Amino acid sequence: QLQVVESGGGLVQPGGSLRLSCAASGGTLNYYAVGWFRQAPGKEREGVSSVGSSGDRTTYANSVKGRFTISRDNVKNTVYLQMNSLKPEDTAVYYCARHRTAWFLPSLSMKDYNVWGQGTLVTVSS
Repeated sequence: QLQVVESGGGLVQPGGSLRLSCAASGGTLNYYAVGWFRQAPGKEREGVSSVGSSGDRTTYANSVKGRFTISRDNVKNTVYLQMNSLKPEDTAVYYCARHRTAWFLPSLSMKDYNVWGQGTLVTVSS
């Protein structure tokens, strides 16, 4: 059964960078859009970024455009989220998820995803 696991979270100072990874086991991320979502304390989970199956289509939340970059390596069955110029408001648990349907376009809507990881905590603080 497919499982996705996030890694790369941690504590970083404002203005710093982190790269998150989303790896799959027991199945594949290939052929599917993969999204990154986050949930800050006391807030609802929100879409951050998503990448299409071939990596050529991406979408970003307005709050992270120009700072975050999503990419994928289909040989390694892994999706990445490069986060630069981090702000305290980026503090959250970050989740990756696989789209429920192969070949669909990337989306920031949680209802489009049906396989979720456990999350990795990103804390931006001085």
